[in-house]
Amino acid sequence: MKRLIVTTLLLNGLFLALLLPRYPWIPWIAADALLLTGLFAVLPGGRSKQLLAGAIGVLYALLAFFALSDVLIRQSIGRPFNLYLELGAAGSVFDLMESNLGLGLSLLVILVLSVAFAGLGGYVGRLLSQLGADTPARAGRLVAAAGAIAVAASWLPQSTVGLSASRLAATQIQLAADTHQSTLAFRQHLEDTPDAAQATPLAGLVDTDVILGFIESYGISAFTDPRYRPLISLRLDQMEEALEEDGLHIVTGRLRSPVQGGQSWLAHTTLLSGQWIKTQLDYEIFLASDFPTLIDDLDTTGHETVAVMPAITEAWPEGQAFGYNRIYESSTMDYRGPAFNWVTMPDQYTWSWFQRSVRDRAETPLFAEIALISSHAPWVPVLPVLKDWDSIGDGETFNQWKDSGEAPASLWRNPERVREHYGRALDYALNVATEYAIRHVDNQTLLVLIGDHQPAPLITGEKASRDVIVHIISADPELVAPFVANDRLPGFRWGAQPDRDREGPAMARFRPFLQQQFGEPGNTVEISATEPVEK
Repeated sequence: MKRLIVTTLLLNGLFLALLLPRYPWIPWIAADALLLTGLFAVLPGGRSKQLLAGAIGVLYALLAFFALSDVLIRQSIGRPFNLYLELGAAGSVFDLMESNLGLGLSLLVILVLSVAFAGLGGYVGRLLSQLGADTPARAGRLVAAAGAIAVAASWLPQSTVGLSASRLAATQIQLAADTHQSTLAFRQHLEDTPDAAQATPLAGLVDTDVILGFIESYGISAFTDPRYRPLISLRLDQMEEALEEDGLHIVTGRLRSPVQGGQSWLAHTTLLSGQWIKTQLDYEIFLASDFPTLIDDLDTTGHETVAVMPAITEAWPEGQAFGYNRIYESSTMDYRGPAFNWVTMPDQYTWSWFQRSVRDRAETPLFAEIALISSHAPWVPVLPVLKDWDSIGDGETFNQWKDSGEAPASLWRNPERVREHYGRALDYALNVATEYAIRHVDNQTLLVLIGDHQPAPLITGEKASRDVIVHIISADPELVAPFVANDRLPGFRWGAQPDRDREGPAMARFRPFLQQQFGEPGNTVEISATEPVEK
């Protein structure tokens, strides 16, 4: 009887440890643990019981892995664990670990976690297999009955009787089914919109260089959160003043990103396509569809289309699917300086190289998509902005900061210091972008600086807006004026500071807006039917 009580308490604690992160309230009963304890207390001993206990242990180890994954995913990209989506992301997760921790430490972390999960599963299996010998049958049946009642009660809507791993498993199954149906609906939507499946020349931009700079993790929280607002608001004031002194005009607004904390390519594709692309499956379906994007619009207009992707370090077949005329990635950007953890090269080099090696050599108007990655986690080290841009050259000058700053593994032990570094890295990215604009934006340039997504919930807090900040800059006021007080893309206003209180429209509205404002007269392109409805 004593073994039954101790095992019940131990298993209840082990299951609660896995289930609690999913709930805002504190229950006391892990229903499945109670049911399993009772069942194994009345099962006869033997080989079959040992095998069944081992199988339950394996299932518990998997549940432990899923529970940890859920916590990490919620903290990194602001959504719950979805096994249907996560199966295809393992490679990207390992690449991120390797770039921040190194191959050796990454493998060590995986080994330690594997041993820990195996140990937990083995412990649960041993606890269950040892039940029964000294347990009164009546007591076992009572515990099993109580467990069955608790499991049933846990399935009731808004139940607070107990927690059930079986209900969470069913939730994952339902989530997978819903995600599958959502992807099928998205595929059908692309097939059912033939009128939109064609490029639209943007006659109003025919002689204009269009530069789209995605600033990593430039979310609205950088401006609205009291922890970052003093630094970033001051930077935006300085940006506005510097641009105005140079005769440039700036308009600022907000757009809602489909993602948070990561998967930047989903935000990029949403903006370029005018379709709401929030999952990897949507992304893959879109790439296979040959549906046109802003790249095609400007290619049809007569622009040379280029992608500048310093974070790309391996083969990127998706880039070919987008149809760029040229793609530049880390190995083709002539950089001879050091990498800074995940950041392959600083933004100042990216801007400098783009101007020297791409824009200055262009014989036709350009459309350039540029990924600006200095504000990508782990946000260490934060470099100074070099005053002499001519000294940047091939980037060897950045060797003076090689191995500067502390290791990410050390910094990330202190969340407050991580947040401080995030603000400083973003301040650097905005400062460099402003300096580029002052030097190279003229009346035949439309520069769009936009965040790809908010940083992780660790930085923003839970339930933060998914809006990002957008700056439209040109020396020609007629290029930026259409963005102001326009109901088709509401919320934009003159200056560098966005509206703190008014939420932005979806990123998917940006391409249709450009088509409406800069396309041929009479253009009647409608906003994407896939724009999300807030619930």
